[in-house]
Amino acid sequence: MNDPEIRALLYPLLTGGIYVDELPTGTTRADVVHITDDFMHGYEVKGDGDTLQRVSNQLRCYAEVYDFVTFIVTEKHLLKLLPLLPEWVGVLVACETELRPYRAARYNATVAPAPLAALLLLDEVKQFLLARGLRGVSQLRRAEVHQLLRTTHAIPLSSLARHVRERLILRMPQRLLDRAERKLERQRLAPLRQKRKRSQAVTPGRRKAAGKKRKPAAKKAKK
Repeated sequence: MNDPEIRALLYPLLTGGIYVDELPTGTTRADVVHITDDFMHGYEVKGDGDTLQRVSNQLRCYAEVYDFVTFIVTEKHLLKLLPLLPEWVGVLVACETELRPYRAARYNATVAPAPLAALLLLDEVKQFLLARGLRGVSQLRRAEVHQLLRTTHAIPLSSLARHVRERLILRMPQRLLDRAERKLERQRLAPLRQKRKRSQAVTPGRRKAAGKKRKPAAKKAKK
């Protein structure tokens, strides 16, 4: 099974809230993130054509941000993947018609404020900090804001997490609109790309034919 087939089985299971594809998370992208008022659940999909080389980095990034994390794999990867995951990470096995539960995801207690805030725009984080009485943050750079979040005890993690969820949910309508616009643009450009490909495929043949025509003339000149 491939990635799109597995996602098609996952989407109907994500009830309540919203889900986001390819959400930038640390130095990677989470395949699917289910966001509700109460939690964020990150899903990583490993189809038959994927490898497990990036699991370590993906897990590190997800563990800093998501309340729950689940890996969805085919039978091909299951036995090799299990030793790479801590017990709190959930596992689903992708079959042709369903996602079979192997083990449920447990609550992740390793979420950290700075990586969590990095899901938002810098201005959104600053507004959150200002609203909670932290002065002088308006002029801070991103690295300075993240350092503040790593060291301050004035901001409860639960409050920051709730703010992040709210902002991401509010952003979804615009995200869907942008996605629809990109789709229309791809559809508009598709005929042009196909025409260009056909032109590039024909050109070498024409050159070859032209070269064949020139060869007898070259032989005549030698005589």
